Amino acid sequence: MGVRRAMEIVLAHANKTKEPIYTYGPLIHNRQVLDMLQSKGIYSVDSLDSLESGTIVVRAHGIPPGTRRLIKNSGLNLVDATCPRVAKVQSIIRSQSRNGRPTIIAGDRNHAEVVGLLGYSCTPAYVVSDIKEISSLPQLEQPFLVAQTTHNAVAFREMVSLLEQRYPDITVFDTICEATSERQEEVRLLAGSVDGMVVVGGFHSANTNRLAQISRGCGIPTFHVETDADLDKEALSRMGVIGVTAGASTPSWMIRNVVQEVEAVRSAGENRFTKILKKGAATAVQSNILCAFSALGLAHAASMLSARPSTFVFPVLASLYVFAVHISNRFLDRGASAYNDPGRAAFLSAHKRQLLAAGITAAIAGMMISAFVGVFAFIAFFVLIFAGVAYSFPILPSGITKGLTFSKIKDIPGSRSLSEAVGWTAVIGVLPLLDRLSTLSSPDFFAILSVLVLSYIRALFFDVFQTQGDLIVGTETLPVILGEARTVKIIKGLIVFAACLFVAGPVIGLTGTFSFILLLPVVALSLCVSAYQERRIHPGPNLEALVEGCFILAGLLGLIGQIPQCLR
Repeated sequence: MGVRRAMEIVLAHANKTKEPIYTYGPLIHNRQVLDMLQSKGIYSVDSLDSLESGTIVVRAHGIPPGTRRLIKNSGLNLVDATCPRVAKVQSIIRSQSRNGRPTIIAGDRNHAEVVGLLGYSCTPAYVVSDIKEISSLPQLEQPFLVAQTTHNAVAFREMVSLLEQRYPDITVFDTICEATSERQEEVRLLAGSVDGMVVVGGFHSANTNRLAQISRGCGIPTFHVETDADLDKEALSRMGVIGVTAGASTPSWMIRNVVQEVEAVRSAGENRFTKILKKGAATAVQSNILCAFSALGLAHAASMLSARPSTFVFPVLASLYVFAVHISNRFLDRGASAYNDPGRAAFLSAHKRQLLAAGITAAIAGMMISAFVGVFAFIAFFVLIFAGVAYSFPILPSGITKGLTFSKIKDIPGSRSLSEAVGWTAVIGVLPLLDRLSTLSSPDFFAILSVLVLSYIRALFFDVFQTQGDLIVGTETLPVILGEARTVKIIKGLIVFAACLFVAGPVIGLTGTFSFILLLPVVALSLCVSAYQERRIHPGPNLEALVEGCFILAGLLGLIGQIPQCLR
């Protein structure tokens, strides 16, 4: 949490200012992330001597009070990204030592966090890194013990036992971060059911190295890698079950890269049919084909809700529109792709010409079909295609945008998911009704509202997957503005609203009984959100396919619902 919070603070600051930004020491012990930060004008410094202006960011490890005073007196802007849990330990040391109690810190004396903690002690402070050093401590009266937040939980408990024997009047504060201890415990639990463990993280990251040590201590082959390029694929190919864990300083896109490579190694032993099936599913997601079928399914379900004459023309138009617009925006707005979904980014790069040709073909085919439907349909489809592509282009002349924080629709905070939902609603819910706008019925309005809610849930959920990459490139989506946890609460609230809507619709006469059937896709969506929250499935093609499948299910249920009509 502390490292992620520090990253979010410094990236948010970098996206709002052009002044130089420095971190006091490396923000994160990961070479690839430090390179990314440098590309955004964020540099690591160990001294204030050469700095005359700009912002200095205190990293998650914290700093001693003396260093903080130097920064404040230097004239530099100070941004404090100290982890709240580290700040709590600092507070304990300051409070306890002011009462004259000696300080004992369990941790690595050379680690930045411990160096910072030592500065808060008003009494002599002692650092013990393992139980062997306890015997060298002097006789102390009423000492107190704290721990480096990333210290080994098992080693800390052993220290506590020995220190309590030596100092009966000692007070112990267990300040190990829960996330750290949970991650370490997970490694111990995983070790009993895997043939090998891959630990992803910087080679200089203390907590990542500790995870690797714990894994090796459990007696299983352990591979500490910084990136997927470091994987020993030959060794991994001989293993049946492979565990993957990562240090606190490892960004999600690097973990995903490693997981995908490990999955590729494991798939080498699968039968041909399984390989083809997996590759086909991944291709359908990455190429936006599954997304187009999702729109097709939702469009057919909407036609059932509005009770308008059943025709597949408008669902096909919806799928062509979604495919064309999503493909174009994938290429026009590729900044965060490498961080959000490396596999998709590689796929787009490898098949750029084919995908662009397919997107253009879909747009042309849609306009031709809409022309046969009518003039209004053709104009509306053309405008929707143009608006969808214009999302990533400047909408105002450069002279007018001076002083404004945005020049494109995509630059408006929180606009991406809402714009996507509005586009889907327009082509799925409104386009088929153009010929009878003056006589819209309650089922028509009900269908439009249903499409808006469901498509917004979908877009917002996918924005949650992409939070880290969007933050890096400065795209202010709702999850970036509000945070992932709050956004997920909003998604859950919208799912509950959708469920209530589909129950209330037939009851109060706004739509037919098919509305009850659509509770199944809504329940399926809620299960996808729960699986993501409980980490039973990680963001990627599999989760995307499940979410898109909920909308395809809605269309299939609509087809099943039409069977009785066809039999009459």
